[in-house]
Amino acid sequence: MTPTQRYLFDLQGYLHIPDVLTPEQLASGRAAIDRYIATPDEQLPEGFARSADGKNYENGFAFDKALESLVMHPALWPIIREFTHDKPAFSRGTLLVDTHEHPPLNLHCAREDYGWQSTRYDTREGRIYCDDFVIFPYFDDVNRGDGGLLVIPGSHKAAFPRPASFCNDDALGADAPLPPGIVNVTPKAGDVVIMTEMVAHGTLQWRPKDRMRRTLVLRYRPQYKGQPHALPESIRAHLWPETLELMASAHYTETKAIVQSDTVPLR
Repeated sequence: MTPTQRYLFDLQGYLHIPDVLTPEQLASGRAAIDRYIATPDEQLPEGFARSADGKNYENGFAFDKALESLVMHPALWPIIREFTHDKPAFSRGTLLVDTHEHPPLNLHCAREDYGWQSTRYDTREGRIYCDDFVIFPYFDDVNRGDGGLLVIPGSHKAAFPRPASFCNDDALGADAPLPPGIVNVTPKAGDVVIMTEMVAHGTLQWRPKDRMRRTLVLRYRPQYKGQPHALPESIRAHLWPETLELMASAHYTETKAIVQSDTVPLR
């Protein structure tokens, strides 16, 4: 991480990095996503499925190599390593497709959903440690007023519970101005947002009727926390060995071979 990135993430609990994906990566990723969306349910291979409302697409990262390659993108790999203190694991990766028909998502975070002990954030030895974080590569522009991701910057360090009267459902209506203290993040296509699950976040309803908001939801944790997401053998058989290594659980004393490199060469 650069000192500026580290400072901003520590301050805000999320980081918006512009222009991570090259034009070629963006184009190939969009094409893969379009194929997934267009494939009828009965023709989807084992392990791939869409939710009834067409918003969530299971194991989206594995649908095409153009998407799988983003799991260890060179611009993101140093951050993944730092947040896990060089003990990384990739938990799972879904595809999120937001349209005007989908309802907003209420504010939430790991602490509110599962208790204060569920997720840890710390800084040691000039590095950040975060044992539950998400990376969102964006494939569409989000303009001011479109809706999409909401965060309460700095809430990952909050010493007090979020009051029920602050940023509740009524305060986040489609036409109401956002309350002070909450931010609508507006990335462009090719940008990436990284966020700790400790920061309070949600989404406004997507307002454009002629455009979608397509993102991958890539989840990471230390290799010794929790069990890996179960994947059908039909999916595992097509993943790169490096991806399988990153997904594997390991003891906290072990160091994975992929961590030895500043970038992960994919075959």
